[in-house]
Amino acid sequence: MATRRLYLNNEPWEQALENFLTNLKQKNILAPGSSEVIPVTEALGRVTAEPVFALISSPHYPAAAMDGIAVKAEKTYGASESTPVQLSLGSDALEVDTGDPIPEGFDAVIMAEDLHYLSEELIEIIQAAAPWQHVRPIGEDIVATEMILPSNHLIRPYDIGGCLAGAVTEVAVYSRPKVVLVPTGTELVEPTSKVKPGDIIEYNSKVLGALVEEWGGQPIYYPHIPDDYQALKTGLLKAAEEGDIVVVNAGSSAGREDYTPALVNELGEVYTHGLAIKPGKPALLGVINNKPVIGVPGYPVSAVIVFELLVKPLIYGKLQLMAPQRTEVEATLSRKTPSPIGMEEFVRVTLGQVGEKLMATPVSRGAGVITSLIRADGIIRIPRLAEGYGAGEKVKVELLKSLETIMRTLVAIGSHDLAIDILNDHLKRMFPGYSISSANVGSLGGLMALKRGEAHLAGTHLLDENTGEYNVSYINRYLPKAEVVLVNLVYREQGFMVPKGNPKRITSIEDLTQEKVEFINRQAGSGTRVLLDYLLKKAGIDAREISGYEREEYTHLAVAAAVNSGTADVAMGVLAAAKAFDLDFIPVTHERYDLCIPKKFWESSLCDKLRAVLAAEDFRKAVESKGGYDLSDCGKVMWYS
Repeated sequence: MATRRLYLNNEPWEQALENFLTNLKQKNILAPGSSEVIPVTEALGRVTAEPVFALISSPHYPAAAMDGIAVKAEKTYGASESTPVQLSLGSDALEVDTGDPIPEGFDAVIMAEDLHYLSEELIEIIQAAAPWQHVRPIGEDIVATEMILPSNHLIRPYDIGGCLAGAVTEVAVYSRPKVVLVPTGTELVEPTSKVKPGDIIEYNSKVLGALVEEWGGQPIYYPHIPDDYQALKTGLLKAAEEGDIVVVNAGSSAGREDYTPALVNELGEVYTHGLAIKPGKPALLGVINNKPVIGVPGYPVSAVIVFELLVKPLIYGKLQLMAPQRTEVEATLSRKTPSPIGMEEFVRVTLGQVGEKLMATPVSRGAGVITSLIRADGIIRIPRLAEGYGAGEKVKVELLKSLETIMRTLVAIGSHDLAIDILNDHLKRMFPGYSISSANVGSLGGLMALKRGEAHLAGTHLLDENTGEYNVSYINRYLPKAEVVLVNLVYREQGFMVPKGNPKRITSIEDLTQEKVEFINRQAGSGTRVLLDYLLKKAGIDAREISGYEREEYTHLAVAAAVNSGTADVAMGVLAAAKAFDLDFIPVTHERYDLCIPKKFWESSLCDKLRAVLAAEDFRKAVESKGGYDLSDCGKVMWYS
């Protein structure tokens, strides 16, 4: 029976990497591979293995630098406005265009703009020409035998032009480091497969392979290897023979079928197993047959972090280059972000310029959340000996996108709705370069973000149980001195989402208390939760009577997915989410969903674009197509303070 293994180390990643690189260099494992000669026109992004020398000069003849006439400078001396000099075409002057060879015996060019044609054969000038004026001498740009590019140079578009100008058509470059990607796990399936519970679609290798290409390497994709000791052993030996670097995805943790550490130890040497980072702790550094072997965790966020920390330096090292560093900026953290002591944590954030503040909002910190990689604008690092950062604290952010792009981002924090995602899509379509960065923290959370100056707008649908009015009383309570406008986005159907056929026969809120009915809730502070609690109070139902009331999710789609998977029997949410998962829907109420926007932002040029999208017919049709939406007041100011 397989047994669990403990981590051998819990090293800081910098120390583990430095020790690993030192050992690789001592064994000459990081030396560049073989070189190859390729056409210069195909060399973009490659690294020169030898210096490149010009075969000819550029220009390789004296060339006219302007359109005009070639002259003998001495023939022009004395020319002025009061004593113009006349030159005969054919003997004293010859017409030339830019790039033409300078005729033998001539040594200057006069620009066409400075010429006065007295006839087809006679030209008058009023200024003398200096010898070699407007003439490009031989080798002005490149001299034959001159070094155009040194060794270990990353070839750029301009470098291609320089080589060709020197008549160099082929260049010796290092071969791309071959990185063999070995996904492991019996549970892995291809994206085209019909998935069943327990199956995991294998996409990590394609993400990591794309990074390899971005960094100048050549990915070699292996089919996934099941959790079988002998099969993985065979695969590792083959990979070490075929590649320059071997990356094993998954199998390096402490599970009963995580064989990578034992196999690397058997076939070669393990240098480190376990890093003091989060996510990404179950990483492995080793060598098999003089080839670096990196074990990266199976979760995508962990895999990418370990890959960037450990594999990127190896690829650049094999290419004799320094790995580029990301640009850092200072930002204000929008909410408290605790972290365990002893682990350096990498937290992805979205960024947005809100007034004078560049705000950083953490996205999901789950190691398995691939969408956090998609949505993130930057990364903050929480040091090993810190317990995290507090809300409002200044933090260093490594940028994953350009700062210019971030400055054109509307920050939306608040209640989740599909219409916000569609709004972002249409904003990007109508105004390329602009976008909405959204964080789903619930309606109340959105209002508090506005209060702290952390967002441009907040989606909100908070029902006042005393007046039946939406949002206004909450704004007066939580933002009493703020100048804001409430702009309607949609009216939408809220109700109960249940599996097809409604097997538990749920028709009303009272049915949530039935035995064997499992509910899944939205988070406290969300408008849907406020509505549910209002309905429970109205019906005289104690929330403790509902099984699953304490189980929370942050979006309508997340609770719909839980019902669809069978882990819950019912959830409250919008009709559009039910339709997305083909669930049955029991209507409860027609509610108003607004955008709460500070006046100063509503009147800004950034919101000019938002207003244009809200008024666009294509946007409205796209939202209505999801079902359960009424956009009759979309873009209308419903209230202002």
